[in-house]
Amino acid sequence: MTAIAPAPPSARVRATALLPRLALVIAALLATLFTAAAPATAHAALTASDPQDGAVVATAPAQVTLSFSEQVAMGDDSIRVMDPQGKRVDTGELRDMCSGSTIRYGTALHPGLPNGTYTVAWQAVSADSHPISGAFTFSVGAPSATSVTLPDQKVGGGPVGIAYGIARYAAYAGFTVLVGGAAFILLCWRRGAAERPLQKLVVRGWVTLTAATLAMLVLRTPYTGSGKFADAFDLDGLKAVLDTKTGAAFLSRLLLLGAAALFIAVLFGAYARRQKAAAADATGAEDAGDAGDRAEEKKETSDLAFGLGVGGTVVAGGIAATWALAEHASTGIQPAIAMPADILHLLAVAAWLGGLTALLVALRKVPDIEREAVRRFSRVAFISVLVLAVTGVYQSWRQVGSWSALTGTSYGRLLLIKIALVAVLVGIAYLSRKWTARLGEVRAEEPEKVLAGVDVSRETSTGAAGGEAAGTDANTETAAEADAGAADTDPKRAAQLARQRAAREKARETRVRDSDPGRAGLRRSVLAEAGVAVVLLAVTTVLTSTEPGRAVEKEAGRGGASAPAVPNRPVKITLPFDTGGQNGKGNVRLELDPGRVGANTLHLWADGPDGKPLDLPEVKISFTLPAKEIGPLPLAPDRASAGHWTASGVQLPLAGEWRIDVTVRTSDIDQTTVQKNVKIG
Repeated sequence: MTAIAPAPPSARVRATALLPRLALVIAALLATLFTAAAPATAHAALTASDPQDGAVVATAPAQVTLSFSEQVAMGDDSIRVMDPQGKRVDTGELRDMCSGSTIRYGTALHPGLPNGTYTVAWQAVSADSHPISGAFTFSVGAPSATSVTLPDQKVGGGPVGIAYGIARYAAYAGFTVLVGGAAFILLCWRRGAAERPLQKLVVRGWVTLTAATLAMLVLRTPYTGSGKFADAFDLDGLKAVLDTKTGAAFLSRLLLLGAAALFIAVLFGAYARRQKAAAADATGAEDAGDAGDRAEEKKETSDLAFGLGVGGTVVAGGIAATWALAEHASTGIQPAIAMPADILHLLAVAAWLGGLTALLVALRKVPDIEREAVRRFSRVAFISVLVLAVTGVYQSWRQVGSWSALTGTSYGRLLLIKIALVAVLVGIAYLSRKWTARLGEVRAEEPEKVLAGVDVSRETSTGAAGGEAAGTDANTETAAEADAGAADTDPKRAAQLARQRAAREKARETRVRDSDPGRAGLRRSVLAEAGVAVVLLAVTTVLTSTEPGRAVEKEAGRGGASAPAVPNRPVKITLPFDTGGQNGKGNVRLELDPGRVGANTLHLWADGPDGKPLDLPEVKISFTLPAKEIGPLPLAPDRASAGHWTASGVQLPLAGEWRIDVTVRTSDIDQTTVQKNVKIG
């Protein structure tokens, strides 16, 4: 048998030398990125403002300042102050007033502002790359009517937010398929490098990740700003994005994807050709004259596989690091531990779920995948699950922090859903392992290396049938020769024959694929795993853009920090009262803003039966949480104007069903208390 000639030594040397150099370049890039990452707390929160939300000041302030719990990125247009008619009254110049651990920004106001209610709207990007925004009001002299409506859509929402979220999901999916598919080939089934279905899968993963990264890069400006798709073409905005940590992560990911393209070219080029040649040699007879050449070629193939493994690991780790360095892992407590743990977590997810996808494609498209490849993937998946468990428990503790946050915050509830999906996935994987074990029980007469193939004994079990088949084959061969002669003179006939041959080949492959019940059972269980994995990736995508439970509790005052003065969903109630005395009937309208755990601003208006403001001698309020035996927490609001009382910094420490008691006095002896339960948090 003629041996496949090895590649020229110069080509082998260049290919072998290129991968270590590539690894060194990528390692240097990662080192630069790691040194640029700074510790912070996850998700910034507005902790104070001057003037305060709802405050009434005697004279117009010279500036408006905002204080945050962590460093944020803001631009000249990040703080806007509008008068009652909706006209901007700020100078549009951002003032950086940060000092030490104090994070404060402000903007100057035009002098000589008239009395009335002013609206402050702000937006920023927190250190974990997520946009935040809010708005509040203050009054000069006395409150007034205002035509300014607070934005009902938060920054990062709307159609742009949906598109950005889809791109984020596509990026995770592309990374999983790219890394997991390549790992499946190198760790489980090296001959798969020469199989077109697996080649297409890995390349599509690379294309998806690249396209999604580019989409997020151009959508970043409208995502963190105006929310308009037209701003995606703002070159100044794109330049500003590239100056941020998130922009640097996107750019680094694109550079690493360029290195990944080189890795794919080698994997499906030189390495695939060697695997194909090795498979061809394995089917032929051993030739003593060629034994030395084959041994040398086998060693070179092994060296190339080692280089691909090292280079691929570095590239995959680098791409995973672009997430770890720009999102939740880079902020909060213990970032030096959290970022490597997050990288390992992402790589384990890719090895498991991406490898699962590759296995499913192989089971459906490749009829002769070796049984040993399935068993190897089973071991890789088991190790991946162990890594996921260790890193997942650590990240959960780090981001949640308490049992109450696990059930009382959106992040915690999403995490519980993710844990449940992983449990389902592990359960289905257990069934897949059972099918894999059945595949390992190979009959003595069945070839050991073939997972599904044509059973030779089935073809020779009946001699008569064999003779008839031989006659049929002869007739078919004669017909094929006649068709070939006709095809030489008729291009349409040639195309028809090509389609028929393709259909017969596909039907044959389907019969071969479905002839093994063990393979069919494994394919069904792997398909079920892949379906759960799609949902799991969607939940993970939402989780990465959700404020961690530890940060939510900290903002709510449970961790010692003040709650942000950010209107969310104000609690508004109306309570009728009757003190029994003269002019003792009316209504009190109470508004608690933002109506959540932590600091709130309270407004109370009293109206008579005719709807006109009722200036009561005294108003008292208390808050009680019966379920936790908290309260009553008394409050004496300040009189702002006739029939209007306000109080700022109203602290509600826990979420739950709070009872609000309002005591009104209409004379020296006539008073009553009315109450209502409201949901807080």
